[in-house]
Amino acid sequence: MADGADRNGDLKALVRTIPDFPKPGIQFRDITTLLLDPAGFAASVERLAAMADGPIDAIAGIEARGFVFGAALARELNAGLVLVRKRGKLPGKTLSEDYLLEYGSDSLEMHHDAIPQGARILLVDDLLATGGTAMAAVRLLRGAGAVVGQSLFVIDLPDLGGAAKLREAGVSVDSLVEFEGD
Repeated sequence: MADGADRNGDLKALVRTIPDFPKPGIQFRDITTLLLDPAGFAASVERLAAMADGPIDAIAGIEARGFVFGAALARELNAGLVLVRKRGKLPGKTLSEDYLLEYGSDSLEMHHDAIPQGARILLVDDLLATGGTAMAAVRLLRGAGAVVGQSLFVIDLPDLGGAAKLREAGVSVDSLVEFEGD
């Protein structure tokens, strides 16, 4: 988490916890309450933008809530927006990356011509848990020739290990808030 973590307690308070969703034992961190608060949403975008390191050509937002923050950050940072979507959602020719889920597998895609070789990409999503989706996005983007050195998240669940996986892959990780024990 960023050094200003204590000042993000106001944002943490705007995140609703829904117990036992989508299955018993899970504490779902729901950002819709944060998005409903205009000042909270604006502060989230401003604080994420302040964490962005170095020149950025484009933001890669991961479906679906990563699109919300990715689009706002792209506007704030005067960068393009790359949509990293689930299989079958993009109309043009795509590049694809498979990844494992707890029960089965899934795939992420992006348009094959979304980024030029060497583009500096900032990966953005609302929440980082195990890192499976984020790592698939990194592999997809790097496979297309992008340079992915930083990722930003509104929420990190550090006990689930996603940040460690990204860091092992050479991607820095910053978040606005953390929820322990999830």
